[in-house]
Amino acid sequence: MKLGFNLLLWTGHVTAEHEPLLKSLKKTGYDGVEIPLFEGDVEHYKRLGELIAKYNLEVTTVSVLGQGHNPLSPDAAQQKAALERAKWAIDCTAAVGSSILAGPMHSEIGYFTGDPATAAERKRGVLFHRKAGDYAGKKDVRFAVEALNRFECYFLNTMQQLSDHLDEVDHPHVKAMYDTFHCNIEEKDPVAAIKTIKKHMIHVHISENDRGTPGKGHVPWDKTYKALRKAKYDGWMTIEAFGRALPALAAATRVWRDFFPSQEEVYKFGYKSMKQGWAKAK
Repeated sequence: MKLGFNLLLWTGHVTAEHEPLLKSLKKTGYDGVEIPLFEGDVEHYKRLGELIAKYNLEVTTVSVLGQGHNPLSPDAAQQKAALERAKWAIDCTAAVGSSILAGPMHSEIGYFTGDPATAAERKRGVLFHRKAGDYAGKKDVRFAVEALNRFECYFLNTMQQLSDHLDEVDHPHVKAMYDTFHCNIEEKDPVAAIKTIKKHMIHVHISENDRGTPGKGHVPWDKTYKALRKAKYDGWMTIEAFGRALPALAAATRVWRDFFPSQEEVYKFGYKSMKQGWAKAK
């Protein structure tokens, strides 16, 4: 088991100026960090990977598909743009030294038609992931596809939908993430949903029900850790928490108030809660 922390709590673009954060997270005990990919080029992430390695930290990445990059669209230009964006994220992931690219890279985040996904959209989604998966395979990268709650997307919301989609994609480099925040909203039984997705699951986001400090909300952590152990999960558990430091991200994630007294509490208390919870779940 590896414990990670997503740097989106501080920034959408990690640079050398964030080196003190790497040092603090390493000192706390984390095995690695998760780097957001929203901008930058391969050379930037190659240098960043070297900086991260300096602290003996491993790395995963996370990205999204934004406006104009919708693989579900009937517009061929958007489909092409989505694939190119995915290839860019894969290249940056490989450059920073990661083998896992997490996030909702299946549809344009925040875009809605007002209807459920159609058969044609589902077909285009499968084709997109097969093509992106082929490219990821050449770079030794695997997608950890994330289902989002209904307020952020309409394509993949539940673990059953995600599992069914990945069954159809049937690609060794396109796998799944389990996220406690989204499952808390969408699943009838968030803990039981771990069994639903376990055959595809290669990544886990640890996120409290209010996006605040893990262990200080109502996510059933004891049962969650026990279910992950029962599923024989042995990958990353990465804390993802959001604050108001980044106005654009705060608006996108609907963060209108503070959920914690300090960012330090999130990564220090969160680490202790996660580590102790996992050990207790034996």
